[in-house]
Amino acid sequence: LLRTVKLGSYLSVTLDTRDWKSGVGKKWTRPTGYDTGLKTYNSLTKQKEPLILANYLYCYCSSYVRFDIIQRVLSRVFGINVIHVMVITDIDDKIIRRALEKSVSPTVLARMYEEEFKNDMLALKVLPPAVYLRVTENIPQIVAFIEGIIRNEHAYATKQGDVYFDIGSIGDRYGKLMGAGDATGEPGDREKRDSRDFALWKASKPQEPSWESPWGKGRPGWHIECSTIASSVFGSQLDIHSGGIDLAFPHHENEIAQCEAYHQSGQWGNYFLHSGHLHLKGSAEKMSKSLNNYITIKDFLESYSANEFRMFCLLTKYRSAIDYSDASLNEARSSLATITAFTHDAQAYMRGQLQCQAVEEGALWERLAETKANVVRALADDFDTPRVVNAIMSLVYHGNRHLQPITKPDRSPRSPAVFGAFLAYIREVFEVLGVDLLDRKEAHSVDSSGTLENVVEQLARFRSDVRAFALSVQDTPPGEPAHASPSPCSEKLPLLKACDTLRKDLASMGVHIRVSACVCQWGLLKGGRGRRSYSVSFIKIVKH
Repeated sequence: LLRTVKLGSYLSVTLDTRDWKSGVGKKWTRPTGYDTGLKTYNSLTKQKEPLILANYLYCYCSSYVRFDIIQRVLSRVFGINVIHVMVITDIDDKIIRRALEKSVSPTVLARMYEEEFKNDMLALKVLPPAVYLRVTENIPQIVAFIEGIIRNEHAYATKQGDVYFDIGSIGDRYGKLMGAGDATGEPGDREKRDSRDFALWKASKPQEPSWESPWGKGRPGWHIECSTIASSVFGSQLDIHSGGIDLAFPHHENEIAQCEAYHQSGQWGNYFLHSGHLHLKGSAEKMSKSLNNYITIKDFLESYSANEFRMFCLLTKYRSAIDYSDASLNEARSSLATITAFTHDAQAYMRGQLQCQAVEEGALWERLAETKANVVRALADDFDTPRVVNAIMSLVYHGNRHLQPITKPDRSPRSPAVFGAFLAYIREVFEVLGVDLLDRKEAHSVDSSGTLENVVEQLARFRSDVRAFALSVQDTPPGEPAHASPSPCSEKLPLLKACDTLRKDLASMGVHIRVSACVCQWGLLKGGRGRRSYSVSFIKIVKH
């Protein structure tokens, strides 16, 4: 359904058509313009190249979370203005086939999938685009783009009303990304001039949506829609185009051919970035709906949070394949838990609630400055997020070394400011990367795992034991008269008072404890402050 994501801004450029006309097509030309200070792996050259933005724009497609991280880094770390436009393929063979199976119109089905996709992206905290552009709302532009390619003698129409791109007409220019030697074409009719030629326009078939065109009724091919809309929004040249490595051929390869044929451009895209596949642990196949080896985002978020998935992505380079398993996701969860624990300890120290030995404040300030420099260097080196996470975890480790509690205060000088700076910087880095360390909503995810219930049960049990001890009376020594109604000694009264205070405090937080003669019942009640109705989640029995 959703093939391509584009970012950028429309900009007129002067085209150099000498390479196009001469047929010297696969040599990469280093662009001139704004040097960002970054290096990134370019699939066109198969090596890292300095990232130079000719037009101060950025374009990418698919692999949503991993490239959302790159978008955030470009805009928030390196100050590059990013305008995000998303192209939605709302008509293709799969949509038509599924619509026929469900007896609904392709338009209705596509809108359903579109809304589901948007909700999933929102749940994963992927930044929304400035605008969504549907293919079905850009048919006239697509027809005009195809006419331009035909006019430049790089496409042809068949008697059946299909239009194909003529790969032979561009010589050795085809295959910039993956090479053309082993390229196999799409299945098609016998009128194709070359088996590698691919469809720009498909003649209409029974029960399929269609639009009028100079070649008869039909609909767009897959690749042409992306080229058309990218060109209509961004103009004749892109700085960066990226997506999953599975799209490099044939999709991105054919986009390059179409756009350079239409614009008569020697180099339509300056940089191509590709992310690795997501694999199930132990499987060589990518996770894919067509292979039925996938998990839906909704199901995933039943067990893990959006922050945990994003950390899972941060722990590997975007170009690397990534293994999906409970072990790798638990590693991400553990990293976030370590940061959370450090945050709590540092805040306790800053409040004066955690007593520690004297802090080596100067060394910590130096460590913070070194970490900041290392993080920028890592991000400038092909967006190396694993190095960023390692740098932050090292900072946390050194901070924790100075937060070891002591039993007796030694009245040594305290240094709360440096820990405040640590916390502010750690939050800032992860906010840039899309991980919200202050997201209280995700704290509720522990409800489903039973962690919260276990904590409350242990707390209620401890309170019950303390209360039982406070109410107990000593045995009457021999020879002394027994009291008719024994009562706890005065030394234990503060314990009873503390138990009552705890019960009242817990009630304000939604945990209600009811005490009877022999049992203590507690219930975790769902709902927020200001709501009049609550529902009991469960009841536990704790014996005195």
